Amino acid sequence: MNVPDPGLTSSHVTRREAVAAETAKFVAALAGASLATPVPSCPGWTLLDVVRHTGSVQRRFSALLREGFQEPPRSREIGELRLPDHEDGYPEWLTASAAEADETFTAVDPDAPMWAWGADQHARFWVRRMLFETLVHRTDAETAVGIRPTVDQGLAADGVDEFLVNLPFAASFAPEVARLRGQDETLLFRCTDSEAGWLVRLRPDGFGVEPAHGDTTTAAASADAAVHAAAADLLLLVYGRLDRRSDAFTVYGDHDLLERWFAHSAF
Repeated sequence: MNVPDPGLTSSHVTRREAVAAETAKFVAALAGASLATPVPSCPGWTLLDVVRHTGSVQRRFSALLREGFQEPPRSREIGELRLPDHEDGYPEWLTASAAEADETFTAVDPDAPMWAWGADQHARFWVRRMLFETLVHRTDAETAVGIRPTVDQGLAADGVDEFLVNLPFAASFAPEVARLRGQDETLLFRCTDSEAGWLVRLRPDGFGVEPAHGDTTTAAASADAAVHAAAADLLLLVYGRLDRRSDAFTVYGDHDLLERWFAHSAF
């Protein structure tokens, strides 16, 4: 069953604080940079595109939380974006987007039942989703301006978990995910800097994810393929920001299975 792993789940307060902190890092990376700068990890996008996208996500998710939708909204155009009139206003606008989100987090019960496209049908889903949208795009911006991104180990492990448990539900906007099927083949993703791990099992009707914490020697030996790396590198790998053939990763087993996974798991 695809549910958030309680062994990794950060508190609502931690995630709330992390959205603000990640946004502050994002804005700091923009200092002195042209917003026309291309972002290599988001082909065809500039810094302006990444900033506008991230701030818009924060504002729209905040509106979803305030409204407490119990079914999918009829339109994606939710909330007022209040885009700035000039490009030089975007860093301040992004800061204000995070402030709006923080205000919303304070007012909303994270355990309130709520529609979500993923595994967790509670308001906290959207807080967690907002955090990793912000964090990953912060690393995109930093990379674009020549800063080597760093990611907190605990947040990174939480982010890998958030990605994997929600991926089976993403086919409506990431149709390639529907092709992740199999005959009980397994893939293991393991953090080398903690006990966190995830076992993905491909089934004829889709796939499931289960935690594989602690000593994963047995799981690694029985899995058809495995990737071991630090949590931060695994996070950037599952989001397509790093190549699994880099020295950051130790890869075992069926390389064709891994190729199929990464070809169809883009989020």
